Amino acid sequence: MKQSEKTRNLLIKHYQKYPRLQTQDILKFLYQSAFGCEHLVSSLEMAINGIRKEYCNLTHDVAECIDELDGEYSRVHLSCLNGGLDAETLGKLFTASAKVEPEGKKDLENKLAVVGELLSEGKLPIALDEFEKTVLEWKELGYPSIHHSEVFRECYHPSYRVVSDRYVPFLPLFSEIDKRLKTGNLVIAIEGGSASGKSTLGDLLASVYDCTVFHMDDFFLRPEQRTKERYAEVGGNVDRERFLEEVLIPLKNKQTISYRRFDCSTMAIATAMEIVPKRLTVIEGAYSMHSELAEHYDFSVFLDIAPDIQKARIAKRNSPQMAQRFFNEWIPLEEVYFSQMKVKERCDLCISVCK
Repeated sequence: MKQSEKTRNLLIKHYQKYPRLQTQDILKFLYQSAFGCEHLVSSLEMAINGIRKEYCNLTHDVAECIDELDGEYSRVHLSCLNGGLDAETLGKLFTASAKVEPEGKKDLENKLAVVGELLSEGKLPIALDEFEKTVLEWKELGYPSIHHSEVFRECYHPSYRVVSDRYVPFLPLFSEIDKRLKTGNLVIAIEGGSASGKSTLGDLLASVYDCTVFHMDDFFLRPEQRTKERYAEVGGNVDRERFLEEVLIPLKNKQTISYRRFDCSTMAIATAMEIVPKRLTVIEGAYSMHSELAEHYDFSVFLDIAPDIQKARIAKRNSPQMAQRFFNEWIPLEEVYFSQMKVKERCDLCISVCK
C-alpha cells in the first residue's frame, strides 16, 4: 500500500471514530504522526508523574486503548493502566519514544496534501477553504505543536500518550509483567522462530525493567555433543541439560548463578560469570520452552512471525550462504520442535510479528 493511501485510510477511520473532530484535531493527528512525542518529553520523572496525576483524574474509559497514527507512532490511552500496566512503565515507553524526526516537516506536508484531496472529495466534514487558511497560518508559525479543539475535548475526553509502534505490540506483556512483579519475583521465557525478535524483546525488557536476561544461543551444543542421535531428538540442538543445571535450578533456589556461555569463535565454553538474578529474569531464545525446561517459568510468550517476514529478515541480516543454512537446516528443526512439543499452544501469550 502506498503511503498516501495509508494516510487516506487512517484519516477516514479517525473521522469515523471521532465524527466531531475539528480542523485542529486533524492537524494534531498529522503532527503526532510526523513528529511523534519528542516535543512533549522533558524528563522521565516528569513523564511518570504526569501520567499518574492524569490517570487519577481519569473520568472516561475507552474500549480500544490504541489509536494508530499515520507513521511510526500510536496513541496509548491511559485506560490501559486499568489492565495492570504501571504508570512508570508507560512513562518509560513514552520517554523512550521521543526522538527527533529530521524528515518530519516533509512528511507532515505530504500528509496535509492528502487531507486537501479528501476535503475536495467531500470525505471529511471540513470546508476546504477553512482548512487551507488554517494550514497557511500554521505553516507561517513553523508548524508548532497543536492542542485538541474544545469540541474534541468535551466529546471524547482525550487522555493518552504517544508511543513508538515498536513498543505497542508488547503492551499486553508489559501489563502482565507489571501485575506479577507486584507479588514477587518473576521468570519469563520468550519463544519464537528465527528472526522473530526474541533478542530484541529481551533487550527492550532489560531497558524498561533493568532485568537479568539469559540467551539460549549461549547454550549451543559443544562439538562432542553434535551427534546424529542428538540432532534426531526433538529440540535436541541446544544444551538444555547444562542450561537447566547452570541457570534454571539455581534460579529456582534463589542462588547466585555461575553462567558459562558457549563461545562460537573458539567452539568451547567460556569462563564462568557470576550473576545475581534481579526481580525479573528473562530467558530468550528458541528451545527455551522445551518440555524439560518449561515448568521453571512463571510466564511465557511466543513471538509468531509470518514466513514471508521471517524470510525477508533473515535474507537482510545474513549472507546468502548463511541465510540458506537458516532456511535448509535451522528453521526446519525449529518447526518440528514447535509442532511436536506444541510450543505456541503452551505459551501464556502469543504476539504476532507483523512487520
